[in-house]
Amino acid sequence: MTGSGVPVLRMVLREEHDVFVLRQRGREVAAALGMEHQDQVRVATALSEIGREVLGAEVTFSAVAGPRPALVIVVSAAAALGMHSAEGVAAAGRLMDEVRVEDERIVLARRLPAQVGPQRLERVREELERSAPTTALDELSVQNRQLMVALEQVQAHRDELLQLNAELEETNRGVMALYTQLSEELEQTNQGVVALYAELDERSAQLREANEAKSRFLANVSHELRAPVTAVIGLSRLLLDPRSEPLSNEQRHQLDLVQGSAADLLARVNDLLDLAKAESGRIEPSLAPVDLAAVFGQLRGTLRPLARAGVELEVADPPVVGLVSDEVLLTQILRNLLTNALKFTDRGTVGMGAWVDGGRLSIAVADTGIGIPHEEQGRVFEEFHQVRGARQAGGTGLGLPYARRLAALLGGVLTMVSEPGEGSTFTLELPLRPAVPEAVEGPVPRVERALVVDDDPAARHLLRQLLDGIAERVSEAADVRAGLAIAARERPSVIFLDLRMPGGDGTQLLRSLAGSGELAAIPVFVVTAADVAEFPAGVLGHARAVVAKEGLSRRVVADLVAGLEGP
Repeated sequence: MTGSGVPVLRMVLREEHDVFVLRQRGREVAAALGMEHQDQVRVATALSEIGREVLGAEVTFSAVAGPRPALVIVVSAAAALGMHSAEGVAAAGRLMDEVRVEDERIVLARRLPAQVGPQRLERVREELERSAPTTALDELSVQNRQLMVALEQVQAHRDELLQLNAELEETNRGVMALYTQLSEELEQTNQGVVALYAELDERSAQLREANEAKSRFLANVSHELRAPVTAVIGLSRLLLDPRSEPLSNEQRHQLDLVQGSAADLLARVNDLLDLAKAESGRIEPSLAPVDLAAVFGQLRGTLRPLARAGVELEVADPPVVGLVSDEVLLTQILRNLLTNALKFTDRGTVGMGAWVDGGRLSIAVADTGIGIPHEEQGRVFEEFHQVRGARQAGGTGLGLPYARRLAALLGGVLTMVSEPGEGSTFTLELPLRPAVPEAVEGPVPRVERALVVDDDPAARHLLRQLLDGIAERVSEAADVRAGLAIAARERPSVIFLDLRMPGGDGTQLLRSLAGSGELAAIPVFVVTAADVAEFPAGVLGHARAVVAKEGLSRRVVADLVAGLEGP
């Protein structure tokens, strides 16, 4: 900014009167170069502060061109500079853009609002040479007028500040009133939420009671129906026995119909009884080594006669693996899937094959049957639901829900993909060696309530088994929203949380708990098969620990819970 420029005026400070002339000339030069009134006063005042202490100095006013045009004033006098006032320079520094003290001069600079061309500089120089300096009294009068203008501006600013303060106080009163109103509304909302949770607890208890009543009803009705239905089948078989008295063809035909209807009814009663057992938790897997080849061979031999003409049952030999599971329950699942496939396939093939991936066994049953409409695929595992077009084949709609419950009991999961008109594939995925709760040495840690949030029913079942004897009560949730609702309602002692879930991952639940007051104190253990390095840094900060699913055991769960008693 203070580079070389074009001189427009030079003067020498010979006596004290010249200080007033310097002030006047500074204001005139600033005005001629297009500066605003306030900047003119700044330049004049700064020169007045410097000029009182540098009598005998030469003062040069120059205009600097370039990207940042400026007025540069150089006060040159080696002798005079030794007497300059530090206070005067400091005061000038507050008024100008730049004030620099060098060995033999003082340099002051102030930015110009626009470029000044050579012709205009020549006119400025000529005007300044023609103008005559005023007296000290005239300059003092101008200075007083400038001071009056400044005082009026200060008063105007003060009045404006007072008005702003009054408006701010009014705004603050309005904000406080709004805050009070919002606080009252929030309190009312909280009371409503508490009441809603209480109602939800009551409804949940009613639903549990209704579900238990349904299971008892199904079990009782199934037991009551099996005896007379079995008797009907037995009596029909006796009447059709060749050793009994001969029957007419019509009588034999009618008895065949009776026996077939009774057998069909018995199958439905058995489905109801099996489902009731599964829901009530009375089915306990008996784990032992399973000869998978023998299971496949038995199913191949017993179900091949059920295949219709034009349908080929293809059961591939399974791989040789060391599978530990419940052979009876596994056979029930596969028989159910194969029977369904044969029932709804009019032509083509029904096949079953198996493969091993890591520590898990997958068994797929595929058919070329009618398939399942896309809009109904989400309901195939619902109890009593029958797909359109499948009702003609009979059934209660309980087979697939029962098969999925058995799969969960074995620590596995049953999934389905289907294309209407092309067929369906049901895949059973099981662990080769399901985790068995091992004994924990020493005192067993205890917690009152535990919440398991995982979309995989097999994972929830495993954690429930591992928490047996550690948690007095275990609740389950299949997604983040249900997990947060249960956490707010039951205030569990600990939460076991999966990360990868449909409809929102576990990090959302962690953030919600961390920002929910009392819920933030609930310890959370992340149990996941995902790579935690995929998640941004800090999102798992609210979790007490992160445990890999493949390393989960009763010892690990006990150690995690025991750690809650520490600091």
